[in-house]
Amino acid sequence: MLLSSETAVTAQNPVLAPSPGPRENRRAAGFTHWRRQRPFVGGILSAAGGVEMFFSGQLDIGNIHVQLGIEGLQSTLIPILLVLLGVLAIASPAQRVFYGVLTLAVGVYSLVGVNLGGFLIGMLLACTGGVLVVAWMGPRDTARRKRAA
Repeated sequence: MLLSSETAVTAQNPVLAPSPGPRENRRAAGFTHWRRQRPFVGGILSAAGGVEMFFSGQLDIGNIHVQLGIEGLQSTLIPILLVLLGVLAIASPAQRVFYGVLTLAVGVYSLVGVNLGGFLIGMLLACTGGVLVVAWMGPRDTARRKRAA
């Protein structure tokens, strides 16, 4: 089957999509390099847990208000704190252990303070994110390993 007069699609000569230009490659490589220098996945999970808790705390089921009074304040402050901790862990990886431990403590406390921790989903997201932030080891230094071997 011929697509044009010059190009034939065979197993030896597949037609590929045009490769991205050098600017797109640099952009993708730059973000990948930046992301690997930080506890990115843990921070995103912590922030996602906070967002989920925020929306679970603002529920209105018919005429029933899920949280009132000081509990209503907790159902707003705890999710905001979790989102802030997730963003700070990504922005400042040097203090990742502090932010991760705080995320774990706030995530466990949300079980009591915010509708069973956002119906357990937000608490599990936040605690998993906190564990990943604390356990993040940083980028591997392959040059140092090669010299040591």
